[in-house]
Order: sequence, then structure tokens, then C-alpha cells
Amino acid sequence: MSIVQVSNKPSSDKIDTPEKISLFSQAHGSAGVALKIFLSSLFIQSSFNYRGMQNLGFAFSLLPLARLLAGDKERLTTLLTRHLQLFNTHPYLSAPIIGSVVRMEEENMEVDKAGAAAVNLKNALMGPYAALGDSFFWGAMKPLAAVFSVLLALQEYLLAPLALLLLYNPVHLWVRVRGFVEGYRRGKEGIDFIRCLELPRLTGRIRWISLLGLGAIAAMVSHSIHTPSLGRSVEFLTPIAFLSLIILCYWGIRNGISQVKIIYGMFIISCILSF
Repeated sequence: MSIVQVSNKPSSDKIDTPEKISLFSQAHGSAGVALKIFLSSLFIQSSFNYRGMQNLGFAFSLLPLARLLAGDKERLTTLLTRHLQLFNTHPYLSAPIIGSVVRMEEENMEVDKAGAAAVNLKNALMGPYAALGDSFFWGAMKPLAAVFSVLLALQEYLLAPLALLLLYNPVHLWVRVRGFVEGYRRGKEGIDFIRCLELPRLTGRIRWISLLGLGAIAAMVSHSIHTPSLGRSVEFLTPIAFLSLIILCYWGIRNGISQVKIIYGMFIISCILSF
């Protein structure tokens, strides 16, 4: 399907020779349409429901595209209806899928053919992208940002909560923006962008960094609380206790325990060891 500029002439209800419009060109204000589609995709979770999951949000993000077909209500209805099917993926990785779908809708005027290809692409990508996004963003980036913020808080920096946002938000916003652009430019090949990011490899490295941060938090919390001197034997055992906490964190990560739970657990253990 091709994005078209519908004529206002009342001579015919059908579009004889539609004009293709690239959303990233300046003609016909289509660059603004692309921006509206991307901004709308940021609200894909707003209408989350148990029947279609993110389907309403997905269809809502395509409204700027659908409005270009206002002169052909049948095609407009068909476009929105086929994108109201069940859809559920990680919200940050929905932008690359939306970009690819928009490109496919633009390139093929045959509604049935474009619809089948777009729906197949959505169904093929939403599951893997959900797993990748949950593991990287929820399981690695968010705990890392939390650990970094806690370290700053222990150093009595008032901007510690802001540091969490500054570390986490630019990453997911970049993936969303770049993913949408690459998805539109490459169409079906837009999946290469996410593949080149190598998110599973990055997830493992970030978790190791979080582990080091957890060890630092354990040490700082233990030293931050005043404890009576109990002799050299206790002082000798302190480094062993810290090493044991780090090994315990490593064991927890290897066994799939959430880093957030590990953070709270280490905080409680460190407080207990401080008495």
C-alpha cells in the first residue's frame, strides 16, 4: 500500500493514480506525519487491555497515516481494522516494528497484500522483541541505573534520583527513535538494526557491572553505620564478609534472581552485619 495524497475533486470516489509520499521527505508536510506517528507510538501502553494487549495503542500510532486516506473510507477502515489485532511486545521495541509497518503500507497499494505482509511481520517480531526488551531494559539497564543512583545517594548527593533518569532514559529513547527511523528506511530489513545491537551480549556485561556496584553498596553501607570495636578478629572477618556478599550476588544473578531483589537483600544483610 502506498501513502497517498487524496485529491479533493468529486469526479470519482476511487484513486486512479496515487502519488507516493515518503514520510521523511519535506513534500506535503509528510515529515510532520512521521513525527506524529513516532510521538503517538510513545503512548502504545496507554490503552493496554487484556483482549488485544497493545493493539489499541498500535492502531492509535497509525492514525496520522490513516488520515492521509480520509478520501477513501474503505481503505482507511481496512487499514485500522487489520492493525487492531492482538499485539504485545516490549514498548521500547515497538517503534522499530511500527516504522517497518508504515514503510510496508507505503510501498504497496494492494491492501490485502500489504496487510498480510505487515501482520506477518508484527506476529513474527513481537515475541522475540518482548524477550529481548524485558531482559535488557527491565533486567539489566534499570537495575544498573538504580545501583548507580544508590551509590550517589550513599555519597549524599541530592541529585541521585535525577542521575537514575539521566542514565536510563537516553538509552531507551535512542533505541526508540533510531529504531523507528531504521524500521521505516529498511522496511522488512529493519530487524537488522536490533540484531546489530547485540542486546543479549550487552545484557550480560551490564549485569556484571551491576554486580560490582552491589558489592560497593554492601561495603559502603557496612562502613556507614557506627559499630563498637570488637577486636581485630572482627576486623579480619569484615573483608571476608564483603567477599561473601559479592559471591552471593553472583550466585543470585546466575540463578535468575532479579537484581532489584538482590539490591534490597544486600542492603538488609549489610545492615544486619553492621550491628
